[in-house]
Amino acid sequence: MNEHEIPPPDGRPVDVYLDLLRIRMETHDYQLLLSVVEPVLQAIDEHQMPTIDFSLDGDNAEALPQEIRDEAALVIATAVTGRLDNEVVEISTDETGPVRVVTDAATASDPERLGEIADYLKERHVQNEELRGIAEASGLPSDF
Repeated sequence: MNEHEIPPPDGRPVDVYLDLLRIRMETHDYQLLLSVVEPVLQAIDEHQMPTIDFSLDGDNAEALPQEIRDEAALVIATAVTGRLDNEVVEISTDETGPVRVVTDAATASDPERLGEIADYLKERHVQNEELRGIAEASGLPSDF
């Protein structure tokens, strides 16, 4: 068992991570973070798909500072994976521009793995554009 996989003595890894953020962050920012992640954490605990009113990307995200979005992604990743070594990395491709991805520390420091993720993002972008074209040609909504 790796160090980051050892469960903390007093609770779930996500609770430990939230406690660290509570100490480190300004009170207002921490409360904003909680307002974003609490519905998701509750849904994870209940094994349900959450209905999220505030997305971490897209049009509404502009009102949420990037630091809060990144921390929210890390909190959710910690809740899902149980790992405390998650990192946000920015991968840029010609097709997509910059994309923020949450991954483990080993992957974040491995250029080859990051290249594989970039290739996946490129391929996914191409597929989405093909589907968007089919939807538009068929008279279907293409805002996915």
